[in-house]
Amino acid sequence: MARRLMGLALLCLLASCSSVPLRAQHDLIGMPKSDLLACAGVPDRQAVTADGEVLEYRQDQQVQGPFTIKTPINFELDVGGHGTCHMILDMRVGRVAQVHYTGPSATLLGRYAACTPLINACEDQISANAKH
Repeated sequence: MARRLMGLALLCLLASCSSVPLRAQHDLIGMPKSDLLACAGVPDRQAVTADGEVLEYRQDQQVQGPFTIKTPINFELDVGGHGTCHMILDMRVGRVAQVHYTGPSATLLGRYAACTPLINACEDQISANAKH
């Protein structure tokens, strides 16, 4: 019974890590640029376009899956993928219009798990505002 509960808890944890970036693709729509900068920080790149601007946030450090097996004889096995993520935000009239992710972002935690660090603070802020 304890193993089943542990397995269920692990599955819930894995699902929550990969769902944060997917939720953000909807939750951030309409967010003012000032609020975005407050929670996500200054973008790594930005460009002005004819109808708005594009902001890019980069997570270039390899994010690794949660299971690494190491032995004393220099044998190492990683169970899970490695990933990076670039989050691209299309801004229109000072508000987020679209959120896209690029890069090899899949890990054992999910398709966009490497993108989670880019968006956690904003999702936390949205959740806190929804509770009040």
